[in-house]
This record gives sequence, structure tokens and C-alpha cells, in this order.
Amino acid sequence: MSLLMLLLPALGWGLLPPIVSKIGGRPANQIFGTALGLLIASIGVFAVVHPTTDAKSFIMALLAGAFWIMGQVGQYIGYQKIGISRTMPISTGFQLIGTALIGVFIFGEWSTTVQRIAGVCGIIMLIIGIWFTSITDQSDGKGSRGVILRTIIMLLFTTIGYCIYESIPKGLENSGLAIFLPESLGMCLGVIVYLIFSHQLDAFRQKTSYLNAIGGLVFSIAAVSYIFSVRDNGVNTAFIVSQVSVVISTLGGMLVMHEHKSHREMVLTVLGLVLIIAGAFTTSLF
Repeated sequence: MSLLMLLLPALGWGLLPPIVSKIGGRPANQIFGTALGLLIASIGVFAVVHPTTDAKSFIMALLAGAFWIMGQVGQYIGYQKIGISRTMPISTGFQLIGTALIGVFIFGEWSTTVQRIAGVCGIIMLIIGIWFTSITDQSDGKGSRGVILRTIIMLLFTTIGYCIYESIPKGLENSGLAIFLPESLGMCLGVIVYLIFSHQLDAFRQKTSYLNAIGGLVFSIAAVSYIFSVRDNGVNTAFIVSQVSVVISTLGGMLVMHEHKSHREMVLTVLGLVLIIAGAFTTSLF
């Protein structure tokens, strides 16, 4: 069972991008459906487990969920702009760098010289990995340098939402299943705010939005199994194995969504993925 819990997060988070992309719709439809699926799953978990949490943790989890929407919307826009196989390595690399830096400057991690050296080396590997996966031989369409550069800048800013989402639980007394429901409620509130300010309230009436709830259910399976994996396998092992999701999603983009890469782009993408996973390993292990 511990092996299953170890592998499910990578599988679930890796399959989410090709699933929502295959279902289709605008990013507004995809983020609405994902949040809806997460809410349904979290209500089910709450009904079965009956977790308890204090008021502070509940409110902060709401806030974390709302910030997650910022990061996820950025990813969904990225899928349409430059494809899954480019968006996911870049977004994942930015997340790992951001959470590592927050851990250092806010939570006092990397307190020893060895940890600092390993952490800096890990961040360098992440940056090089991001750079490799963003290199293109195409001059127009999704692969053009201009589109990729603009999307990278967008992902850099929206990934701040992911970093806040991942960092808030570190400062809470309650975490894991106890904050799953309030996080999901925060995600739904965040979606409503996003749809209002982006003038896309028509997403509430579109069938594609509700079909994308499948993506939210898949994400929920990954999230819940990750909680159990941390318990059974330890934080470092669970986290490092979960990063294999970026490999699964990248391959999914190429195989399921038929995203084309030249031979050079393919080689650089593989090297970039190896560096990103190695960077994740180095920044978390120490």
C-alpha cells in the first residue's frame, strides 16, 4: 500500500494536464471544473474522515486555496500558449525554486553550510533545466521564441500563487486532510473572483466546465495519496518521487496532445527534465 501511495501523486499530477487539455475548453472552463472536482472530493473526504481544524488554520487554508488558483490558471493558459510539454517543466522548475527560497528566508531552512551549498547547486540545476526545456527551433506558432518568452514571464508571476499555496501549510498547526476542505473552498472562491474580473462568468453555463471536474477528481486522488505517502514513506521520499509527475505530463503532452519537437528540442527537453528532477532531489534532500 505504501508503494501505491508513493506512486499515485506522480501519476495523478502528471495525468492532470493532458486530461484537461483533452477535455478542452478555455482556461476558465478548465479552472472552474478543476476547482469543482476538488470541492466534491474534499466534501467526500470530510464526510468519511471528519477531520478537525482551528479557525486560524481554516482561514489560512482558504487563502492558500485561493492563491493556488493563480498558479493553476497560469498553467492552463500556458498549455494553450506553448503546450503542456513546455509549460510543465518551466512551471515546475519555478515552483521548486520559489518554495526553496521561501523555505530559506522565511522558515530558516538550509541552516548549515553543506545545506546551503547543496541548495544553491540544486537551484542552478533547476534554472539550467528550465532553460533547456524552453529552447525552440520553431519560428512561429506555439514554438516561437516571442510566444515562449511572454509565457515564461507570465508563468514566473503566476507561480507566486503556487509558492504561497505550498508554503502556508508549513506555518499551520493543522495540515493534510484537516485543511483539504477549506483549501478547496478557497479554490472555489478564487475561481469566482477570477471569472468575475476576467468577465468569463459564462463558464458557469458551459458543459465543458463541468466535464473538467474530472481533472479536479484526479488532482484530489494525487493530493490525498501524497498525504498518506508522506506518512508512510517520509517527506523527502514522497516529495522527490512526486516530481516524476513533470516527466509524465511532458510525455502526455507529446503523446496525447501530439505536441511536436525537433530532435534537438527532444534531447534538450530530456536533459532539462533530468536536471529539474535532480534539482528537486538536491534542494529537498538536504
